[in-house]
Amino acid sequence: MKTAYIFPGQGAQFVGMGQELYQLNDKTKALFEQANDLLGFRITDIMFSGTDEDLKQTKVTQPAIFLHSVILAIALGEQFQPAMVAGHSLGEFSALVAAGALSFEDGLLLVSKRANAMQAACEAQPSTMAAILGLEDELVERICAEIEDIVVPANYNCPGQLVISGSIEGIDKACVLLTEAGAKRALKLNVGGAFHSPLMEPAKLELQQAIESTNIQAPICPIYQNVDAKAYTDPAAIKTNLIAQLTGAVRWTQTVQHMLHDGADNFVEVGPGNVLQGLVKKVNRQAATSSASL
Repeated sequence: MKTAYIFPGQGAQFVGMGQELYQLNDKTKALFEQANDLLGFRITDIMFSGTDEDLKQTKVTQPAIFLHSVILAIALGEQFQPAMVAGHSLGEFSALVAAGALSFEDGLLLVSKRANAMQAACEAQPSTMAAILGLEDELVERICAEIEDIVVPANYNCPGQLVISGSIEGIDKACVLLTEAGAKRALKLNVGGAFHSPLMEPAKLELQQAIESTNIQAPICPIYQNVDAKAYTDPAAIKTNLIAQLTGAVRWTQTVQHMLHDGADNFVEVGPGNVLQGLVKKVNRQAATSSASL
């Protein structure tokens, strides 16, 4: 069997996440404590017993999900035998650490810088996202392109589910036009800003320098990256794609399709929640999915 390990992104968090992992053994506890030191605050306190509001802050959410995913992958030990990996947005960093391309420390510091840069970009220009259900991707793309305000496809989650991202005015106009075009729903999301859109350019520029100066090695297996859904093992190409990711779309539908085409017959989600398993099933109902467990 070819097992694809997949890593969730922002939105999968919940209060209490990672607590069982922390208590698992000395090694996992030490990794969480190392993260507290590296971040300069006790993220474990927020993860285990904070409020939903505390956990929802981008600067907390992203490293929290990263830690849950990566420490779980490390705890799997010999069980973790990926033929291929991929991560949804933030999850791409988790996948790179799990597959040996990035060290735990470097991965966490990049995720923290990414989260803070994205938070700053959101605060600099109010913006938002919306989920569009029940339309062909091409129709959503065409209608977005016709709107003068910034609005672009951001997350190709599964057939019939595309998230768009942009200015508040652009998203409002798009929701009206896409509903008129037959969308089952055009639902504005409760997010801090326009992730994976040109409005994240300031965050991209800030993160670019950090990524370029970070050591990335060839992973133990191909990683299918968000920007074009293709498989990569070359560190230079991986860096280029990571930099492009903040302003580019997450092509998750295409990623799953490519993994299936390349022989994946078992998808294991590593981290909080089971959102990605549901998306895999919507691409191919026959695909076997499960959550990583110790």
